[in-house]
Amino acid sequence: MNRYRENGFGLWAVCLKKTGEMIGDCGLTLQNIEGKMLPEIGYHIRADHQHKGYAKEAAAAVRDWAFSNTDYPSLYSYCKYTNIGSYKTAESIGMHFEKEYPDDANEITHVSVIHRPATR
Repeated sequence: MNRYRENGFGLWAVCLKKTGEMIGDCGLTLQNIEGKMLPEIGYHIRADHQHKGYAKEAAAAVRDWAFSNTDYPSLYSYCKYTNIGSYKTAESIGMHFEKEYPDDANEITHVSVIHRPATR
């Protein structure tokens, strides 16, 4: 609730349409990425529901919401460098590799980014 009070956004539940069962979460949060607080699309899907497109669908909805409702010029996603599924999900919504850097939590953190589309 603090994230919503302070930033106006946070994580949303990811639920199955058919049953309403919660299978994970996805949303926009501010995260420390190499010493900078940056807007990050995070997604966490329960293991028994991975590889079904739920993370991609949820992350795309967060991307669209963030570009429509915030002024952030770029959105990020980060994970441990060995978490191929996570950065492939980021790529599936238009993100691309930005950088990798060493850190205590992940050994090496992989960062993906997408920039706000240009308006005409």
